[in-house]
Amino acid sequence: MCFIFVSLPAIVGRIRISNADSNYLIRNKRQLYNWIEDCIVSERRATGEIEITLCSDTYLLRINNEFLSHNYYTDIITFDYCIGKQVSGELFISMDRIKENALKEGVSAKQELNRVIIHGILHLCGYKDKTKAEKETMRRKENAKLKRIN
Repeated sequence: MCFIFVSLPAIVGRIRISNADSNYLIRNKRQLYNWIEDCIVSERRATGEIEITLCSDTYLLRINNEFLSHNYYTDIITFDYCIGKQVSGELFISMDRIKENALKEGVSAKQELNRVIIHGILHLCGYKDKTKAEKETMRRKENAKLKRIN
């Protein structure tokens, strides 16, 4: 009797993007998913389940109030569900903040959205941004990762 062992590919995580109360359209989602996955792998981690929800200021403020007891607008809230080296979580992104910040920074909404997405992904990879040194590391990492998609 002969046994043949077939190596099955590892089950990879899923990255999903949805709109809560935003109508922002992301073109070429496959490129975005591949970039996010590449960034996660470059941090020596594996991709788990990642849900990115695009929403309004009002929607995100409600989440900020309910789950974090904060009463202010923000561009992103990240909920970390990582287990070990597997990156999993939810990113809620205010497209109102993205558009406003893009205008201030003189970049497109797409570029600003990519920056905020990778900011959230870096948080899921364990990076913080509370201290000056952490902020500098985070910004350096963001810029390096953004070069991979631009």
